[in-house]
Amino acid sequence: MFRKIALGLLAIAGCSASADAAKTPNVDRIEPPYWWVGMKNDTLQLMVEGPDIAASQVSVNYSGVTLAESVNLDSPNYKLLYLVISPETAPGEVKLSFKQDGRTKTVPYELKKRKMAGEDHKGFTSSDVLYLLMPDRFAQGKKADKKVNEGLEYVVENNRENPNARHGGDIKGIENHLDYLDELGVTAIWACPVLENDMPGGSYHGYATTDYYRIDPRFGTNQEWNEMIDAAHAKGMKVVMDMIFNHSGSNHRWMKDMPSKDWYNHPEMDVMTNHRLSTAYDPYASDYDYDHMVNGWFVPGMPDLNQRNPHLMKYLTQNSIWWIESSGIDGIRMDTYPYADLDGMAYWNERVLEEYPNFNLVGECWYAQEDGSAFWQRNSKINDKNTALPTVMDFKFIMEGRDMFNEETDPWNTGLQKLYNHLSHDYLFPDPKNILTFLDNHDSDRFLAEEPEDLGSWKQATAWLLTSRGIPQIYYGTELLMNGSKEKSDGYIRLDMPGGFPGDKVNAFEASGRTDKQNEAFDWLSKILNWRKGEANEVVANGSLKHFLPQNSLYVYERKLGDKQVVVIMNGTSESAERTMERYAEILPVGTQWTDLISGSPVTVEETMTFAPRQVMILQNF
Repeated sequence: MFRKIALGLLAIAGCSASADAAKTPNVDRIEPPYWWVGMKNDTLQLMVEGPDIAASQVSVNYSGVTLAESVNLDSPNYKLLYLVISPETAPGEVKLSFKQDGRTKTVPYELKKRKMAGEDHKGFTSSDVLYLLMPDRFAQGKKADKKVNEGLEYVVENNRENPNARHGGDIKGIENHLDYLDELGVTAIWACPVLENDMPGGSYHGYATTDYYRIDPRFGTNQEWNEMIDAAHAKGMKVVMDMIFNHSGSNHRWMKDMPSKDWYNHPEMDVMTNHRLSTAYDPYASDYDYDHMVNGWFVPGMPDLNQRNPHLMKYLTQNSIWWIESSGIDGIRMDTYPYADLDGMAYWNERVLEEYPNFNLVGECWYAQEDGSAFWQRNSKINDKNTALPTVMDFKFIMEGRDMFNEETDPWNTGLQKLYNHLSHDYLFPDPKNILTFLDNHDSDRFLAEEPEDLGSWKQATAWLLTSRGIPQIYYGTELLMNGSKEKSDGYIRLDMPGGFPGDKVNAFEASGRTDKQNEAFDWLSKILNWRKGEANEVVANGSLKHFLPQNSLYVYERKLGDKQVVVIMNGTSESAERTMERYAEILPVGTQWTDLISGSPVTVEETMTFAPRQVMILQNF
């Protein structure tokens, strides 16, 4: 009998303990994980997560911090707190008290001191050259360790034999090769997304985010990301972070417990995007088509976020600011930009640039025509709404770049004539200097379909990229003549850098590991890139552009700033060309003296000059 009574009392006690535990608020996560005092925007949103946390009453006890609003969403497991932080608030630990059924849980929240003023964050500009790399394919800096998979739902082993699997590159691998990038002469690194992608298959490319505040542990830690950026800054290189606000990964915790019913568009996964970006500006577009472009899921594993939800947009905007402030990044490239809500993303641009007025943001606007890209640049002449987006991308150029520099140039629309015609549409852009130009990237075929026997066309293309208007971007491996098509899969245009991984038989990071042709390409790029970093920088970055119709296969253009000139001459044929120079007299008077960067020799402009097949001359008068 005594034993039965004792067991009964224990059972009652257990039930009582469970009831008490249920009454005590449980805070599992707060995002952002910390913040700063002295920000221009004084309102901070905290997303608090925990079982039934919405039922709790919240109070804040800290001088200068006021709880302005507490918002409950559709899910009982989220609560949004809006704190107003006065300008006089000191750094320290804010006490957040959550009270429920007579129980109180107090959680500390740190407010830090800023390392620098927002104006002191300098974004990338036309003075820079970006080097786009895919961390998983660039280099492995740490030994493979299964511990990095701890806390991930999907454990994926590296398999370098599979072009579409994880290969094991990481952030430390980037840091270990900063000297290589410095020698090449690039001034900024654009890394494909490094945030957590806890997805089936591993999502090596990084475009299916499952945690917006955590570096994917297979790439490294938040601390290692910060250390790599510090090391790059020490060498005078900037770092651009890739972000995706159009969609998350399908394994994000929001998909398992949606904060509100309108957090995602078409959460039933019943609508995929039609990828018809023209509906964004088509005056006759149907609501159906527009919805299926903007609100449809990008792919089944990437559910579409609803940027019209103001709480979500506040969350995403703060996330960008948090990474700028915490890691010191120098720019953001926003993926799938036109697929997101125009007004929501304009809000993001405005808030980020309000905090960091000298920063830069570039949106991926993939259009086959110039007007599509021009529509999205801030202060656009052809858009009634101001997107507030500083920089757009020149996809028209990569779609026709091979033809521009490989076709024989004649009086019609072939070869360099196509390049001339493309640039003639710059009148559509309010700020051509802020167009990101590139020959290829991680989503396109490589500029080189295969390694060429002669580098003439490749040299012309890269010379134009680095001397014309805009912000140049080089895709990793261009300096090694990496080539290929995505016809089989994207993995074939995202090959590993030779020498970046344990066991590689060839190390192309060293001149001794490169072929003669690869060294020729590396040296060519390095010469122009390092020249750009010197006295020529202001001329090429900010000078005016004047070009001449390619006539008799010759394409000539000038960059000019003050009394400094850079003149580029290209022979757009695979044959020698003897040409009269009279028509270029306004920038190349006969008898004037120049220095050719390529040959290093002095050049005197003559009435008639002869140019070698696919020759490039970069002349300067300083």
